[in-house]
Amino acid sequence: MAARILVVDDESEIREVLTEVLEGAGFEVIAAGDGAAALEQARAGQPSVILLDLTMPRMGGMAALPEIKRLAPETPVIICTAHTDIHTAVQAMRLGAYDYLTKPFDMDMLMLAVKRALERGELRARIAELKSQGEGASLVERMGSSPAIRAVIQQAAQVARSNYTVLVQGETGPGKELIARAIHAQSERREKPFVAVDCGAIPETLVESELFGYEKGAFTSAQRRKDGQFQLAHGGTLLLDEIGNVPVGTQAKLLRALEERQVTPLGGTRPVAVDVRIIAATNLNFEEEVRGGRFRADLFYRLNEFALSLPPLRSRRDDIAHLAQRFLAEACMELRRPVRGISDEAMQLLMRHEWPGNVRELKNVIRKAALLASDLITPEFLPAFEAAGASARPAAAAPPAGDDLSLREVAELATADAERRSIRQALEAAKGNKSQAARLLRTDYSTLHAKMKRYGIGARDFQGS
Repeated sequence: MAARILVVDDESEIREVLTEVLEGAGFEVIAAGDGAAALEQARAGQPSVILLDLTMPRMGGMAALPEIKRLAPETPVIICTAHTDIHTAVQAMRLGAYDYLTKPFDMDMLMLAVKRALERGELRARIAELKSQGEGASLVERMGSSPAIRAVIQQAAQVARSNYTVLVQGETGPGKELIARAIHAQSERREKPFVAVDCGAIPETLVESELFGYEKGAFTSAQRRKDGQFQLAHGGTLLLDEIGNVPVGTQAKLLRALEERQVTPLGGTRPVAVDVRIIAATNLNFEEEVRGGRFRADLFYRLNEFALSLPPLRSRRDDIAHLAQRFLAEACMELRRPVRGISDEAMQLLMRHEWPGNVRELKNVIRKAALLASDLITPEFLPAFEAAGASARPAAAAPPAGDDLSLREVAELATADAERRSIRQALEAAKGNKSQAARLLRTDYSTLHAKMKRYGIGARDFQGS
């Protein structure tokens, strides 16, 4: 069925020319002479794309646009304007228009804009369809559709029906928590709590009290009793992310909790029964950790009832374009910035990059580019990737002047690289000890850990350096 294009312009000659061109390309075309007539057409049947002139008698494009978006919120609207009305066109895009074209029309640009608008509509429809199909299908949308990731999603759906302990392995940033949440959402425990604990963000001295809770008076600052994460997750699922960071001394108590399905709060004498499904996640090679004496073999075997291995983004490059477009759409909605898309040259750079930070790194790159770009993400809005295969070029362009960026946003973008270098230098000086590195940086442990995770920096890379 041919896509239906609504052409709205008060000049009959323009309506006739656009109708002829669009019908020649295989589209069904309906026309309206002003905004009021356009609203009638939108009420009669939702078009696939609307070409809307700004300056018209009775009701102009700016007046009609909010009502059009109310009647047809999913329909892309392309503003048609004279060169002198560019500022107004940008205002219209902030109100929900998808794109704008200047008169006189370049027909190639017109067809390209219509094609992109239709693709966007199809993507929105696909997202709605996937959401209606359930958690497994929405995972495809959030993680990719390559054969490698589909296999993981299928395995996750299968193990969700059991009560097995699951060990999710993979590099930093490929979506281990997404998989864990999907397993919980498809399990019989889905109505109960899902509790995620980042073990790497907890100082070693506090891991036991955080996991198992404590009684009043268990230590100096324990002014009242507090439940641990096991108790909070009772009946549901407990994700132990970065479980390789749990101290060896606490690992024995963790194993006992898994085996006996009960925990003893710090300072307590009576064990507390807990009904919890455990999902553990790590970016470490546990076989090597066991051989090196850093992780108990018996705990590893207990956690490894069912293993899922998440492939890194560089091994499934077919997912990069899809994920980049998704992250761009999310960023545009969050920032309310009318970025039309990603240029072919920029997409080629994204496809060639090795992505050591995986999906998290890609998301951060796209979010920053969406903040900087005013129309289209081109290579100058991407970082100077250092990975092999990416051509060397200047770093991202300076942020645009004016009201587009706040001083805080400019400062954040300007200092990101310096912050990353400082963290690496502190970890190198501290030989990977995060507590000591935090003191060197004059920050707290949790803040340092969060920033290391954001930048894809692992403490073990600096141990023994």
